Amino acid sequence: MFSSVRIRLTLWYTGAMALVLLILASATYFLLRQNVGKQVDKQSVELADTFLSTVNAEIADTSKPDSLDEGVAAAISEHRFSDVTFAVFDHQGNVIGMSESASEDHRHGALKREEVLPVLKSLLSEPASFHFVRVDGRPYRSYVRSFSYARQDASLVVLQSLSRQVEFLRTLETTFQIVIPLTILLAGGGGYLLARNSLSPVVTMSAEASRIGSENLDARLTARNPKDELGHLAQSFNGLLDRLSASFDRQKRFVADASHELRTPVAILCGETEVALAKNKRNEEEYRETLRILGDESKRLRHIVEDLFTLARADAGQYALSYSEFYLDELAAECAKNVRTLASAKQIKVTCETNEEALVRADEPLVRRMLLNLLDNAIKYTPEGGSVALRCDQQDGFYTLTVKDSGPGIPPELQPRIFERFFRVDKARSRREQDGGGAGLGLSIGAWIAGAHGGKLELTESSERGSLFTATLPKPSSSS
Repeated sequence: MFSSVRIRLTLWYTGAMALVLLILASATYFLLRQNVGKQVDKQSVELADTFLSTVNAEIADTSKPDSLDEGVAAAISEHRFSDVTFAVFDHQGNVIGMSESASEDHRHGALKREEVLPVLKSLLSEPASFHFVRVDGRPYRSYVRSFSYARQDASLVVLQSLSRQVEFLRTLETTFQIVIPLTILLAGGGGYLLARNSLSPVVTMSAEASRIGSENLDARLTARNPKDELGHLAQSFNGLLDRLSASFDRQKRFVADASHELRTPVAILCGETEVALAKNKRNEEEYRETLRILGDESKRLRHIVEDLFTLARADAGQYALSYSEFYLDELAAECAKNVRTLASAKQIKVTCETNEEALVRADEPLVRRMLLNLLDNAIKYTPEGGSVALRCDQQDGFYTLTVKDSGPGIPPELQPRIFERFFRVDKARSRREQDGGGAGLGLSIGAWIAGAHGGKLELTESSERGSLFTATLPKPSSSS
């Protein structure tokens, strides 16, 4: 049960609500109790002041020796309250005057004089003015006021019942005991409904996601509100599905194209072998021609397999670069020299221009392969009598290698796809024997090599006057 997010959210919400309500109720009860106590004490002081004022007024009207007794009696007769008792004692603790009834409680009745008097006398010896006492099991608040008459000390005790205040606090406790559990119950139910309603899109998305597989990668999650957090989650998941779908499509195309590219040389090898074995007698020239065809197709097949193996290792992140320091300008000149034999067959002029030394730290075989792929690609698509120019420069912390040909260029609608695997601008032309039987992997491998070194390979421009490819490699840092 506790594995459900809705249940956990409801419990946390209900627990937090219960804690807040308990703290609020406790603080309210404490503050009200303190305030009630202060009001009772304030009222006791006011009653004592009023009582003594009446006593003094009565004494001032007579000059008899026992005028204090008459003044107290008169004050008691004027100050009759159902929940207050007044008692006056002389300095020896003798009662001068006392109210007849201290409190009227419908359940217990009025207090008796013999029950109250011992309690009041015991208060005279207490140093504090206010006391909390119990008489017959009922709570009272007492206030002791000392005063003088004819140079003799006397004490006034005001005993006030707390039954009403205690009843009020009990009623408040009962109210809290009913309201707080009811509020927690309602909050828990509302919290569960809120959590269920808030998480229902997650449940829906989970059900939709469980139905998505390789056979329906085009399906997407439904976002009720694309602007909230769950909507952003659905959009992010849909973006992931878009990337996965694109990746699956690329893999399918890769496998299909690889199978198609491998099928042709394999078919040629099988066909030539069957033809050679079909005749009992063949002359030496026919055998040589067959072996030459088998050798060319074997080389082409090996080249395709090596390229596929390189790309597979690169995609899996298992191709470890072997870094070394070498001069990029010297490597560029060497690559240009290596392809001149291939270029001379089409009477293409290959030039290499380097301005200064370019010390680089990279994987030399891979960089060489990238340059040879670019040059080979340029020679393939440059007509006879054309030119191919290789240039090595430095700018903004990078080395730049540019390969420019004088071919017919790449149509604008095909330029975004030239780095795709097995993509060829002119498939029929690229399959011709004099073009080397390219499989459309050279630019893909070149782009990966540049990216693996922290650079990039891009088509800078292409028009009817030719194409310009630019590869960038970072310069080595001074610390290295």
